[in-house]
Parts: sequence; C-alpha cells; structure tokens
Amino acid sequence: MGKANESAPLGVFDSGLGGLTVVRALRAQCPHEDIIYLGDNARVPYGTRSPETVMSYALNCAAKLASRRVKALVVACNTVSSVAIEMLRGELDLPITGVIVPGARAATAVAGEDPVGVLGTAGTIASGAYTRAVAAISSRTEVIGQPAPLLVALAEEGWTDGEVPRLVVRRYLSAFLGPDPGPPAKPELTVACVVLGCTHFPLFRQLIADQLQAMSGRTIPVVDSAVQTAADVRVFLEQRGMAAPPGARGKLSVLVTDMPESFERVASRFLGEPLGEVEHIHLGACP
Repeated sequence: MGKANESAPLGVFDSGLGGLTVVRALRAQCPHEDIIYLGDNARVPYGTRSPETVMSYALNCAAKLASRRVKALVVACNTVSSVAIEMLRGELDLPITGVIVPGARAATAVAGEDPVGVLGTAGTIASGAYTRAVAAISSRTEVIGQPAPLLVALAEEGWTDGEVPRLVVRRYLSAFLGPDPGPPAKPELTVACVVLGCTHFPLFRQLIADQLQAMSGRTIPVVDSAVQTAADVRVFLEQRGMAAPPGARGKLSVLVTDMPESFERVASRFLGEPLGEVEHIHLGACP
C-alpha cells in the first residue's frame, strides 16, 4: 500500500467501550489521522465467549470497517487479539495489528527475564496469548495471568476510584504476591511489571500502581498496551508512507451496534474528550 492511502481513515474496533482507550492513545500519537471506531456493544462481552464465536464476531466487525475503506485495522480488544488476528489477516487485504504483541514487547523491555504479571479478561488469560507473545521475545520470561472481570463492570459504571475498586484491585493483585512473611515485613511481589491486558483497565492504571506500591513497598511499572499499540501504528504508517499529512486534527467517527445514547454518555471517560455524534449500525448475520 502506498501514498494513495494516506488520507483514508484508520479502522479500530472492540466489543464495546474499552477500545476507546486505544483510540485515545492513537489520537495523542497520530493526531492527524481520521479514525472510524466500531463498538460492538450489542454482543458485549467478548471475553466470556468461545474462540469460535469471537472469531465470527471479529470478522463481522472487521468486514464492516473494510467496507468503509479504511487503510489499516487496529483490533482494540485483547480477546480478539488473542484468538483471531491471524484469521483476520488471512481474510482481509489490510494491515492489521492487535494489542497483545505491543503490550508483550513493552513488558519484556521493562521486566527482562523477570516474571510479568497480566490482568485481563477470563478469555484473554485462558488463551495463553500473552504467554506466547512474551515467549517469542524472551523464552526465559514467565507470565503470570490473573483474570479480573469485575474491573470491566466497574469501569463501565464509572467506579474507578474509592473503596470498592480499591478492594477489588487488591484482591486481583494478590495473585502476584509471594507468601506473607508477617508484620512488619511486606510480601514480595513475584512480578517485575503488570500489564493491563484489557482495554478497560487503563482507567485503573494509577489505582493499580498505588496498590502495588502499598502492598509490596516497591514501585512496580504498570504497562498500558494501548500506548505501545499506538506507537507501533504511528511507526508503521510512517514507514509505509501511509501517514496522514500534517494539518487539521483528525476526525473521529463512532459506530455502535446498540444503544447509542447510553454509549455516548459513558464513552467520554474512556476517550478523555467529548465523543460527539454516534451512529447506530446493524452488522447483520455473522459470516
């Protein structure tokens, strides 16, 4: 693909709201790019679905964005990235990137050969995708996965600080602690960093960092795969001559498959700016 595609939009999709954290990172690092975001909130969550169902839904979403003539696809969903990326690359004649490999690369850069902790949905953790992605970079680096499904619901309810999310975060992070030596000593963390393996989780980044510090007495890096994904997309577009030329800030168009009014009310928390108009679409039958 060459210069003729530079003015085309990027396509980004997720099962609902979470992928807007990836859009937020893209708009920070690729400010001139037009973006079309598709949130398949009629079929959320993907994280509890079978791999076969996730692949079917993913192809449905990707095909819809391809029909809008996007120049590349960003799969802003850890669940889809864990089971469907290679299938999508085989089905569509588009550059496609997910969020797992960039997150794994950022984590191993921080951790080296020390263990990496991953918080994600049940589907992402069960898939072993982060373990495979990290192993491809550093075969000696262990990955410890912890499903954290309640954080998805809390993010969508706007409960991102206070006692309830603090207790939930501490419960999940306890999977990364060694045996309690008893007071006054604190338990040792068994990981060198924690990866936010779900696109909802950047809303809890500071809370997670604070609780890691409080539980272990040490500062532990928290890796946001959305930020690394956006950096990868920027470099890819520049290297391929596909980057939008400097000028006005890129436009964001948002498509949803259900309840556009409620989506619009909540989405600004994930995006970090007012969302604007949301288009309600129908995907039709799954391929």
